[in-house]
Amino acid sequence: MEAARAKEILESKDTYAVKLEGDSVWIENVDVARGTATVTVGHNQSDVQTVDCGRLEEV
Repeated sequence: MEAARAKEILESKDTYAVKLEGDSVWIENVDVARGTATVTVGHNQSDVQTVDCGRLEEV
């Protein structure tokens, strides 16, 4: 996924399904300049990762 799309999803009032290597994630923040996103994996609030937006997939 492009960083700009991840930012659109983050700022949208709608809900979109996004996955990271098969696991559902919730986008918490996007750094468009760096091309990274901070995501929460699944429902585990303690599993927060900053990843390259290219690893995210909109499903």
